[in-house]
Amino acid sequence: MNTATTEIDEELPRLLPGDFAIWFFIFAELLVFAIAFISYAVVRIQNVDMFNQYQLTLNRELGAANTLLLITASYFVVRAIHAIRLDDVKSCVRWLYASLACGSGFLLLKSLEYYDKFSEGIGLSTNTFYMFYLSLTMFHFLHVILGMIILLAIVIKAQRGGYSAQDHIGIETGASYWHMVDLVWIILFPLVYIIR
Repeated sequence: MNTATTEIDEELPRLLPGDFAIWFFIFAELLVFAIAFISYAVVRIQNVDMFNQYQLTLNRELGAANTLLLITASYFVVRAIHAIRLDDVKSCVRWLYASLACGSGFLLLKSLEYYDKFSEGIGLSTNTFYMFYLSLTMFHFLHVILGMIILLAIVIKAQRGGYSAQDHIGIETGASYWHMVDLVWIILFPLVYIIR
């Protein structure tokens, strides 16, 4: 009976990649970000001139570079999944390290951006715009760090032979979380840096 059930389970396509439990966490995280983004939009409508003025003080070039880094990191994660499905563990590991390099680049550029703002004396209490800018981007920054920790744990397990073409749900789980981090930035960047 167990063998038949296992064969049926293997034949049925999964609706979502990775472990189903991660999707509860992802949806909860997306809900939190959605509430924050809606709050930002509502307050912005009430303070358009101030938000437009201080939005111009943000470094759009660094924001765009960070967008490119996260999209590239997500592409590398997709390549890692493709490699492990072909049972090419070495390529999978290389793609994951490339993704981690992009994530590190994001953290470095964002830290430089924060350094510039903090050295100018800007903080959460400076004004409403900076309160939202710092809160939203720092919350996302922490999610990038968590995503990188997850990817690093996956790389270490992959290097030790923990994944194969038949057993790679852990990689898909970590990739799903990483894509959520990327998606949030793709919304956050234009919302805070560009839309006027």
